[in-house]
Formats: sequence, structure tokens, C-alpha cells
Amino acid sequence: MTRQQFGFLAGFLLVAVWALGGAGAAAAATLAGLVGWLLVRVLDGEVTTAGLADRAAPTRRR
Repeated sequence: MTRQQFGFLAGFLLVAVWALGGAGAAAAATLAGLVGWLLVRVLDGEVTTAGLADRAAPTRRR
């Protein structure tokens, strides 16, 4: 499956969820998808939890 096909499918499913369940269901589906995507990236080693913690921490200005 190409990226374009995957993007179309993801967009189509999001609109279908929105149409059937409302905006709240669509937002929940999107959030669940993002969490799943991030989890797979962490498990594949493409993103480290330490790197995420560094990004989430406030930066200090000197």
C-alpha cells in the first residue's frame, strides 16, 4: 500500500467515524491512532522515551 493510498484510507475512515459517531468519536479515534503510531515508533526504536522526556521538559534560558 502506498502512502497516498494509506492517507486516503485513513482520511476516509476518519470521516466515516465522524459521520456515524459524531465529532467526539472522530477525535477519540484520531487520538487512539496517534497513540498507537507513537507506541509502534517507540517499540521499533525510532523514538526513545528519553528523547520524548527531553522534548516535554521545559527549556531553560540562560
